[in-house]
Amino acid sequence: MERLAPKDNIFLIGHEKAENMFLNILKSKTLHHAFLISGQEGIGKATFAYKIARFLLEYDEQKAESYTSLDVSPKSLAFAQISSGSNANFKVIERGYTQTDEKKIIKAIKDGQPLSDDELQNLKRSSVIKVDDVREINKFLSKKSFDGAWRIVLIDSVDDLNTASANAILKILEEPPAKSILLLISHHPNKLLPTILSRCAKLNLEPLTKENVATLLRRYMPELNEPDVLKLASISQGSIGKALNYASSGGLEIYQNLQDVLFAGSAFDLSKALKLAGDAASDEDVWQLTVDLMLGLIFDMVKSGEKDESFLSVYQNVLKLSREAVGLNMDKTQTILNMIHLVTKAM
Repeated sequence: MERLAPKDNIFLIGHEKAENMFLNILKSKTLHHAFLISGQEGIGKATFAYKIARFLLEYDEQKAESYTSLDVSPKSLAFAQISSGSNANFKVIERGYTQTDEKKIIKAIKDGQPLSDDELQNLKRSSVIKVDDVREINKFLSKKSFDGAWRIVLIDSVDDLNTASANAILKILEEPPAKSILLLISHHPNKLLPTILSRCAKLNLEPLTKENVATLLRRYMPELNEPDVLKLASISQGSIGKALNYASSGGLEIYQNLQDVLFAGSAFDLSKALKLAGDAASDEDVWQLTVDLMLGLIFDMVKSGEKDESFLSVYQNVLKLSREAVGLNMDKTQTILNMIHLVTKAM
């Protein structure tokens, strides 16, 4: 499966409107010092942010009117340097590794055998971006940029800031150095400090169309047959990230099992419901997939007009049950059965 990390990925579709908006702002010489790039998870926000960063590092103001997109050649110096993490004018802030796994990385480097990208993906990260990580931004921005180029900070994601690190970011946003730009990625902008929101220009990325998701699936997972591609595109709520996860984790089978149970009507089969609930409770990944797919199925019914708006309360109650099951360590088998009862009763 070809699935590149955002820093290496030049293939982005579905966000042409946001690209054109940013390009027009740049050409008008009214570029803001901070952009909040928001939207649901898995639609390409990080890929979009890296695309902006590469473009700014290659941008020539004297040729402003000649640019028609944010595309940068994968053979360019900016692309190679950002991909390798070696550009002196570009810094990424994200959740650091846990102390144990950080030691593994340091040891591997000392031994002359740095960990591969796949090995790094399997390491554990801390739950938040710490204030010490944010303070690195001040050090970075205090240095003079190389060749007068833009200094760019990408935060992936700003949702991961704790109280101390959020306040540290706010201070930077209040007094940004000249020719510097912060790209803040957020999946849930409504949960951010209002003062952070007010100091950022907004670039909200829309969910991808089903056609976009299908195109990306064909590119990243060419082994999928066409019926599965179309089915995944229809149930992923406009997120290629979700579609890829469903495809590689048995999501289509779980979705079919959900439909068999929830739409059985008078032919409701308790044994199928018990198996569905038991499978979900036995594995954390299957649990998350089952809940996510159930929520998606309910939301799609409301969105399509198949069910009236009162069915939104079912969505909210299922979401509440899922959070309580995790937060209060409740019996997950019973929780899934309770969710099924809520949905089938509403039917």
